[in-house]
Amino acid sequence: QVQLVESGGGLVQAGGSLRLSCAASERTFSGCAMGWFRQSPGKEREIVAGINLSGGRTYYVDSVKGRFTISRDNAEKTVYLQMNSLLPEDTAVYYCAAKRTIYYSDIYHDANEYDAWGQGTQVTVSS
Repeated sequence: QVQLVESGGGLVQAGGSLRLSCAASERTFSGCAMGWFRQSPGKEREIVAGINLSGGRTYYVDSVKGRFTISRDNAEKTVYLQMNSLLPEDTAVYYCAAKRTIYYSDIYHDANEYDAWGQGTQVTVSS
């Protein structure tokens, strides 16, 4: 099973930027659709962004459109989440997730569809 390690979280003021990285342990990374999720206290885990196998298709939840960008480097086995114009409501633990798939174009929105998860990285945005 692919193992995922996130990094890049931290404390930032509103309006600032952070870049999250998620490094995968296996060459099978290129056969995985990837997603970034977040969870804050008392709330369900929600998808933030998803990306297909090649990186040519992406998905964003409405609240982050125009501010966040998901990308991947299959040679480096890493997926990124660039977060700009951060808001206090973006405060959460952010998780990356991997879904093995044979479907080139698919992006997965449901957390239950994913096979592997990272440990999470805290993002705190102060007002």
